Amino acid sequence: MAENPIANPLIVLREEFDDWAILFDPDTGNAFGLNPTGVFVWKLLDGEHSLEDISAELRTNADDVPEEVKDHLQEFVVDLEKQGLVGFEVAR
Repeated sequence: MAENPIANPLIVLREEFDDWAILFDPDTGNAFGLNPTGVFVWKLLDGEHSLEDISAELRTNADDVPEEVKDHLQEFVVDLEKQGLVGFEVAR
């Protein structure tokens, strides 16, 4: 079974101007900035989408997506996981 990334439900997404956003962790007081691509990805971290699914969505909805998008996505999710912002759901 594959694992799908899922955003920590306690994290607050505050969308700012120009499609940028801030993730706020009320437990720690930490804030993290997201560029528009990060915001797009964050909204797909629902436990229903695999990294492959999210990569496909990026290719469909964005211009000039690099061939190695899945590798970049994996790094991004690992960074979020280290910060306690993301966990994983086991796909059935």
